[in-house]
Amino acid sequence: MKTLYLSDLDGTLLRDEQKTSEFTNRTLNELIEKGLCFSFATARSIETASRAVEGIKLKQPVIVHNGAFLVDAQTHAPIHSVRFTEEEERIIFSAFQGAGLFPITYAVIDGRTRFSFIKEKSGRAQWEFILSRIDDEREREIFTEEEALEGEVFYFSAIDDEEKLLPVYEALKNTFRCFFYRDIYSGEQWLEVLHKDASKASAAILLKKRLGCDKMICFGDEINDIPMFEIADECYAVENAVPELKRIATGIILSNDEDGVAKWLLQHAKLEKERR
Repeated sequence: MKTLYLSDLDGTLLRDEQKTSEFTNRTLNELIEKGLCFSFATARSIETASRAVEGIKLKQPVIVHNGAFLVDAQTHAPIHSVRFTEEEERIIFSAFQGAGLFPITYAVIDGRTRFSFIKEKSGRAQWEFILSRIDDEREREIFTEEEALEGEVFYFSAIDDEEKLLPVYEALKNTFRCFFYRDIYSGEQWLEVLHKDASKASAAILLKKRLGCDKMICFGDEINDIPMFEIADECYAVENAVPELKRIATGIILSNDEDGVAKWLLQHAKLEKERR
């Protein structure tokens, strides 16, 4: 029986400094070399995710943008993606505009993933996030609202006060896949909007089938991991996970800062070896 081991990144595989530890790198590389089928599913882009796990020699495709994309871990080429129709783009963008917000839009433009923003229409928290990505080759400053929906849009995100974002969330949550949460690093309120068919769960099912796996074991810490947990054969929440995820988990493992995922995998691999 072939098993896919799938881990979230932030708050799960990554330590609080947003990197994997030397222990996790060493452990996973040894297990992957011995045949462990390991991948990750994250809200991050492939660019920022790759930098965070640069010490791990991944062989399998990975899930990014909360399931909007399945990409090749080495070449970063997209294998599968879920994008909005033009009508859906306009509905979402209008909902943000109606609340006096201008979201960051993520789109494939001329074959490249780009994120677009207008500096003057970005609030303090959103602008601080953009500044943290200012050297990113995907960064695209625009100056008109029309430019925001250029290309094939697949993701909207906004960072602002909860009371400003809440009406947008309420307007869109029944039609699209929305994540309304506080960032674990900055504490700022985020709203992310994806196509209804984009999720870590749907991408995980696709990856499992693509790799010919019979079983899937997942690891996570946040509410966006719930769909993935619901379709897994086994699911483990790190000690620092939100209560909602812990309630549906198969078990609770050590926290992200204690290398919980790597230690669980190391113990599990030994148990499988003993069974053989």
